[in-house]
Amino acid sequence: MLKATYNTFNLPFRHPFTISKGTKTHQPTFVAALQYFGATGFGEAPAISYYNISVEQMVADFDLKKKFIEKFAFSDPERYWHYLHHLFPNNPFLVCALDMAAWDLYAKLQRKPLHVLWQLDTSKAPLTDYTIGIDSIEKMLAKMQEKPWPVYKVKVGVEGDVEMIAALRKHTRAILRVDANAGWTLEQALEKIPALKALGVEMIEQPLAKDDWAGMKLLYQKSELPLFADESCVQEADVERCYGHFHGINIKLTKCSGITPARRMITKARQLGMQVMLGCMNESTIGTAALAQLAPLADKVDMDGPLLLAEDIADGPAFDYGKIIYPVKDGLGVVLKKAWQ
Repeated sequence: MLKATYNTFNLPFRHPFTISKGTKTHQPTFVAALQYFGATGFGEAPAISYYNISVEQMVADFDLKKKFIEKFAFSDPERYWHYLHHLFPNNPFLVCALDMAAWDLYAKLQRKPLHVLWQLDTSKAPLTDYTIGIDSIEKMLAKMQEKPWPVYKVKVGVEGDVEMIAALRKHTRAILRVDANAGWTLEQALEKIPALKALGVEMIEQPLAKDDWAGMKLLYQKSELPLFADESCVQEADVERCYGHFHGINIKLTKCSGITPARRMITKARQLGMQVMLGCMNESTIGTAALAQLAPLADKVDMDGPLLLAEDIADGPAFDYGKIIYPVKDGLGVVLKKAWQ
């Protein structure tokens, strides 16, 4: 029989992390564990305020239905995800943590890394970017100098953001991506995108409000840069809705409810001829390790969560100037830094 437990953490950032929606100094996160036949799988879901799911809510839902979480006759993570999806229809974050733990457990029982079970070639994994949050230009430059990197994702969506990118460009030849976090109007986007292209920006993530489909359709037709959906692409059904409005989608495991639906979203995006980005929500190494298993299937990767944190929960995949270094370990490849309690 499955045994399910959890721990919660409040992980500090190295620097205050600011996007167009606000600033954070710490990242609350929920970590689930599933034990079965001597193996233990781990999964993670950070709390994100603008999705209205807190660590406290995940704890409450877990405690309320713990006996049902453990009641499932575990054999296949995909079947378990469907069970969890119906058990927690209003808490995809908790489903994500448990689904991730199930895949880690499943691969450990097979005594193989998860990407090996899926027969994926890790040499095809893209470089991960490193995110620079909104700040004064001086502090943003300092963050770049602190972490020399081949690809930066810069948060925008505030007044003067094009000038901000221009200032950063003077100091780096790295690839630049920008993420507006739904911070622009259509008129602003139409004005800013040509200027950003001239500065060598590679792509734009979520330029407009998540439900501005009419605006996105027009921007998609006129944009000189690829547009990727983030807030507009949460669940599986959103992939098809993004077609004809975005050039690609950013899949985040926490918001879509785990590895299981993420794999289906990748397949659907490919069928539609859309690009795929895998993104993080400031997870520790546990959640990042799950992204690493899927990375060979993506065009772009944003999995710098552990690099932005001052403290971590586990050791696992590491980075060498953007390249993912996969540990030789089963499952997700993570080892907790402290004993599980």
